[in-house]
Amino acid sequence: MARYLDPKNDLTFKRIFGEHPELVINFLNAVLPFPAGQEIESIEYLPPEQVPESPDKKNSIVDVKCKDNTGRHFIVEMQMHWTETFRKRLVFNAGKAYVRQLGRSENYHLLQPVYSLAILNENFDHKTEQFYHHFQIVNRNNIDEIIPGLEFILVELTDKFRPETLTDRKLMVLWLRFLKEVGEDMHTLPPEMQANEYISYAAELCEAGAYTSEQLAAYDGYWDAIRIERGLKAEGRAEGRIEGRIEGRIEGLVEGEVIGLEKGEAKGLAKGQENGVLNGHSAGYPIDVISTITGLTSEQVIEILNRHGFM
Repeated sequence: MARYLDPKNDLTFKRIFGEHPELVINFLNAVLPFPAGQEIESIEYLPPEQVPESPDKKNSIVDVKCKDNTGRHFIVEMQMHWTETFRKRLVFNAGKAYVRQLGRSENYHLLQPVYSLAILNENFDHKTEQFYHHFQIVNRNNIDEIIPGLEFILVELTDKFRPETLTDRKLMVLWLRFLKEVGEDMHTLPPEMQANEYISYAAELCEAGAYTSEQLAAYDGYWDAIRIERGLKAEGRAEGRIEGRIEGRIEGLVEGEVIGLEKGEAKGLAKGQENGVLNGHSAGYPIDVISTITGLTSEQVIEILNRHGFM
């Protein structure tokens, strides 16, 4: 009986999509919104140095970069935590990939589109039940007018993803189910996944027996880092809410319940962020990562650490 590793992990994700062109081609053709006749035929991988590193990428992001035979560029990312920093990083990386296509003496007509695909393990848009989001540069008064060049596809791999509503995108459904469902609790691949040669091969690449003990240790270390990041974020938010309600109710006796709660929530959130900085410092995280986790600037993080005698 097989033991499957989670394909969302850095180790497995990059083995599946970063080492096997036929798999990333099949995946992208299934998930990206290509018109008929514009599917990817072949790809070549781009070096990871193509896009600058980011504090987010330390633990919570894994990515693969490639381009096809027509010159279109693709950035594929698996994001475990949604943050505003990640939203900006998506735009930054896609923009970098776009402008770096040209040398100094080349013409703009050589530029080819860049597609940024982000598979999200958390909800980022709470205003809609849609799990698939396709962004383009459009005229707000006439959405049929599009400036080509950059396209962003964000897929929320959460409870929003309901396969039964997507009878017309069966291959996309299978790939997203593969990413969401395959893991250490699964020992037998569902028949519909076994029947697809690409997905069944991707599942073989997730079998634990194909990895060395050192690789399995790295696999576990990735999840440990993710849990630490998630815990620090949750702790800061929880402390902020609790202390905010207490202080808010006290001030509310004097200034009114609504005003007091608003002020108290703000003070409590600040206290939670401060504790998040201290906990992150104790865990050995660098300043840029603590900044990303708490939502504070690097200067604010340094100020808090100075105040407590750590700098």
